[in-house]
Amino acid sequence: MHNELVDYWQELLFVMQTMPLDTIVKAAEMLLDCYQRGSTIFTLGNGGSAATASHFACDLAKGTKAFPAFRVISLGDNVSLLTAWANDTSYDRVFAEQLASLVRPDDVVVAISVSGNSPNVLAAATVAQRSGAITIALTDQSGGKLSQLADLAICVPSQAIEQVENAHLIIAHSLCALLRQRLYAPSLLIEEVEPSVTSAFP
Repeated sequence: MHNELVDYWQELLFVMQTMPLDTIVKAAEMLLDCYQRGSTIFTLGNGGSAATASHFACDLAKGTKAFPAFRVISLGDNVSLLTAWANDTSYDRVFAEQLASLVRPDDVVVAISVSGNSPNVLAAATVAQRSGAITIALTDQSGGKLSQLADLAICVPSQAIEQVENAHLIIAHSLCALLRQRLYAPSLLIEEVEPSVTSAFP
């Protein structure tokens, strides 16, 4: 098993060394612009990509240490609403129907799909496009149909599901690190706290 493990890590190293870094920088600029104009970021995906979307939303809101925090919503996190739309329409509409009632022009939708062909992700990207929102896609090297609907597609140079999912999380962390470096002002964490709050913690 040792040799197989070495092969796996070497493959991951190759993926990291061949990542389209300029595209990731462009995504960071798009997210920063979204933040500065007070717009909302929506994240979405299926399966492991749903976990990455939720993780990314958490890190944008908290891990960037921005003040005020990013306006960000993970569309996979409301299980009741997700299953209601799946039951009453179809699973293909679980993200699109949520997005249709929330998204505004100049918002950013981060759509994550390894294949780039998940029907519910494509439906959400279509809603985003029609609303005038900006779509950033995270996919594998093929890009799938999603890359054609996106304003910016980050295509991981691999078709191995695990490696693509590894890379998507690394991309998400990289974006948050870049944004934190641009936005984090440590003094705000102290200066902006209300006196009534600080007095509760002598």
